[in-house]
Amino acid sequence: MIKISVIVPALNEEKSLHRTLSNLNITDLEELIIVDGGSNDRTVSIASEFTDKVFVTHKGRGHQMNYGAQKANGNILLFLHADCLLPKEGFELIREKLNDKQVSAGAFFLNIDHPSFRFRIIEKVANLRSRITRIPYGDQGLFIRKELFEQIGGFADIPLMEDIEISRRLKKIAKIVFLRTPIKASPRRWLKEGLIYTTLRDWIVAILYIFLKVSPEKLMKHYKDVR
Repeated sequence: MIKISVIVPALNEEKSLHRTLSNLNITDLEELIIVDGGSNDRTVSIASEFTDKVFVTHKGRGHQMNYGAQKANGNILLFLHADCLLPKEGFELIREKLNDKQVSAGAFFLNIDHPSFRFRIIEKVANLRSRITRIPYGDQGLFIRKELFEQIGGFADIPLMEDIEISRRLKKIAKIVFLRTPIKASPRRWLKEGLIYTTLRDWIVAILYIFLKVSPEKLMKHYKDVR
């Protein structure tokens, strides 16, 4: 049976983490690994209520996820953002897809956890983008065979765009699938920074990174902490 290691990078996530972890139905066929990036709130103590595999390292989502992967015993790695809710049947869906030996990685379609119709438009565009580009973003719950993750060297240790960077490398060598059952992502960034501004900013930053090769370090200045 496929064992799944759920790896959650976290930094000052006391407002979201309990809900995310409570939503997971961890059995003997899964393990939960939390990697904290130096929180100064209750993130670590909340994480410790759910697993004894809580580690503290330095800040940087790519670094934190690589650290968690090193501690993982599962043959499948699922990278879950601390403010995202995995669908109840998420583990079953992942195993179903990975029973196909030709499938090496995948992610979920996106659902933003807010009732406004405006978010339905953003979801449709995001999911269409996924289907066309075959590039999953981090808040879509990337899952990958551990052997392949190690083969490609894991995430780049960069302050931003680590999800796009690894997805572009994966796309060249592996079959990536998208599960139509969606993962629920927090709307907090859109609500705090503004829906139009946040959406356009994310598109522009992605274009600057992918096509104009602007460094993540320079792009990072356009993002604020919204936890």
